Amino acid sequence: MEKIFQKLRNLDAYPKVNEDFYKRTLSGGVITIASSLLMLLLFLAEFRLYLHTTTVTKLVVDTSRGETLHINFDVTFSAIPCTLLSVDAEDISGEQHLDLRHDIVKKRIDAHGNVIEIRKDGIGAQKIERPLQRHGGRLEHNETYCGSCYGAEMSDDHCCNSCEDVRQAYGNKGWAMTNADMIDQCGRERFFQKVQNEEGEGCNIHGSLQVNKVAGSFHFSPGKSFLQSKAHLLDLIAFQKEDYNISHQINKLAFGEYFPGIINPLDGVQWLQEAPSGMYQYFVKVVPTVYTNVKDRTIVSNQFSVTEHFRESQSGRYVPGVFFFYDFSPIKVTFTEERMSFLHFVTNICAIIGGTFTVSGIIDSAVYHGHKAIRKKSQLGKFS
Repeated sequence: MEKIFQKLRNLDAYPKVNEDFYKRTLSGGVITIASSLLMLLLFLAEFRLYLHTTTVTKLVVDTSRGETLHINFDVTFSAIPCTLLSVDAEDISGEQHLDLRHDIVKKRIDAHGNVIEIRKDGIGAQKIERPLQRHGGRLEHNETYCGSCYGAEMSDDHCCNSCEDVRQAYGNKGWAMTNADMIDQCGRERFFQKVQNEEGEGCNIHGSLQVNKVAGSFHFSPGKSFLQSKAHLLDLIAFQKEDYNISHQINKLAFGEYFPGIINPLDGVQWLQEAPSGMYQYFVKVVPTVYTNVKDRTIVSNQFSVTEHFRESQSGRYVPGVFFFYDFSPIKVTFTEERMSFLHFVTNICAIIGGTFTVSGIIDSAVYHGHKAIRKKSQLGKFS
């Protein structure tokens, strides 16, 4: 056993020096304190780096198909009443949504921005309880109430029980409802009276749209949309107004969920109309984005860039409104949060301690031998 122990002693890479041969110096003490403080600072910096995460960015081809997209918006129009403001959406696949109301909330605001009324049911007036009957306003043979569509009926049992129903029936026929003041439903609902009462007001509209993940557009306009020969038209004549102020402020516009670090370039953007009424256009390039944090929670969202353009109306060529045209990039961006592994952290700490100890030892040796050489030459009188 003694021979085995002796062999193990011979493998000792750290031979011990007798304390009688040690010599402690003032410079060595100063270097020890300085090196200890340096090691402490480097340790704290490395520990802070270990606690924090880094984000790795990658670009890949977007191969997703058949997905849908949520567009969240919050826009304030300072000079368009809520009764007139409508939202429409369409895409290149041919899907169209006119006069959207679902998941949309409107707030009537005065000239100072104060909220007057909140309409959770979206756009349009409520239906009346007793609409005009086809038989002179009276019931025959226990029939139910069925309002006239004034020539726009699609079938014998087609009923229009509100001003909005009549307008929709006219739109299906491709007609503009220019004589709305002669329609009984609109008179009973006091639709135009509401428009007059809201004169000088603005409207804040916010909500979300669910659209197909293909190129498309959505817009806010002061009128009611209808289709004629597959063309998307806007009925403005019924409101008997030639010019509309489409000044607006985009409080929020996001194509998907928020994630840490995202910047939506249109948030807080304001535009004031100085020229005559026209079409204000935003051309948006949407970049699919996937964000994964250190807890492996994945958020599928989108970033976007935007350019702007205003087209002044010329003889009714461009309808007034705020239009958003969006298209998708074929490249997808992935953000992945990563944290330094514990083994990497331990390795860096060992490198800090060993490297600092070695460098401080070299400095201490240089200072000690330099001071010793200077003192020796001084004793020999070489500096006199």
